[in-house]
Amino acid sequence: MADISSISSEELTDRRRHLRRQRRSRLLQKSWQVIAMTGITVGVVWLVSKPDWMLRDPSQVVIEGNKSLSPDMIRAMLPINYPQSVLSLRPDDLAHQLETEAPIADATVTRRMFPPGLLIQIQERHPIATVYASPNQSLSPINKNLDNFFVVALLDDQGTWMPYEKFASFNQSQKLPKLKVIGIQSQYRLQWVKLYEAVSRSPVKISTIDWREPSNLILHTNLGLVHCGPFGDRFPDQLHVLDRMRKLSDNIDADEIAYIDLRNPDMPMVELTSGAVAAQQAEN
Repeated sequence: MADISSISSEELTDRRRHLRRQRRSRLLQKSWQVIAMTGITVGVVWLVSKPDWMLRDPSQVVIEGNKSLSPDMIRAMLPINYPQSVLSLRPDDLAHQLETEAPIADATVTRRMFPPGLLIQIQERHPIATVYASPNQSLSPINKNLDNFFVVALLDDQGTWMPYEKFASFNQSQKLPKLKVIGIQSQYRLQWVKLYEAVSRSPVKISTIDWREPSNLILHTNLGLVHCGPFGDRFPDQLHVLDRMRKLSDNIDADEIAYIDLRNPDMPMVELTSGAVAAQQAEN
C-alpha cells in the first residue's frame, strides 16, 4: 500500500509540474504575440509618417506615355493632398480617376519608395471621328460645310464617346478628326467598331457618315451621296461595289447624280437629279 501511495504522489507532482510548464509556455506565447502586434502597429505608423516617404509636391509624380496631354494637366487631376504619404494612396483608384475624367484609355499607377513618388504610365485615347448634331435633329440635307450643325463629341475606334468640351479642355491645340458622324446613338457602339473598320479600309474617300435614319445609312463620298440602307453584314460588300464604281464620273457628271443606291449591292443603282432626267428626256 505504501508503494502505491508513493507512486500516485509522484504522478501528481509530475502532472502539476507539466501543467505549470504549459501555463508558462502559453503566457510566453501570448506575450510574444502582443509584442509582435505592437511592433507591427508602431512600424506601420512610423512608415506612414516617415518624412522621407511623403509626397510633398507634384514634381514627385512622373508621367510616361503621354503625347498630347501635358504632365501638369494629368497631375492636377489626381486627388492628392500634398504632403501625403505614398503608402496612403490607392494606385487603382488613381488610375480609375484618370481613365474616367480624361481622354485616357489605360492608366497604370505604381508607388515608388526610393525615392518616394508615383510613376504613372498612360495610353491616350485617339479620336478618329467628330460627332455633329443639329439643333432640331431634322433629316434635312447636309451641305458640305455642315452649316447649322455643331460639334458635340469625338469617337475613338472602339466607339468611346468623348464629350467635346471635356476633350477640348485637355487638347486645346489638337485639330478635330476629318471624318464626320451625324446621328450616332449610344446603342450603335458595337456596330460602330465594324463600320469604322470597313470605312478606314475603303479606297473611296468617305468624309461624312449620316446615321440619323437607322433604316438608311448615308455616306458622303468623293463620288457623291451613297445610300446603304440599314447597316449590316453586307456593308463591306457595298463598299467593294462602290470601289468598282470609281470611274462613274467619266460617264456621268457628278452634279447630275442625286445619289448612288447600294441598298442591294448586287443591283447598284444611280439616281439622277431631276434636271439630269429632264435633259435626257429632251434628248430622246
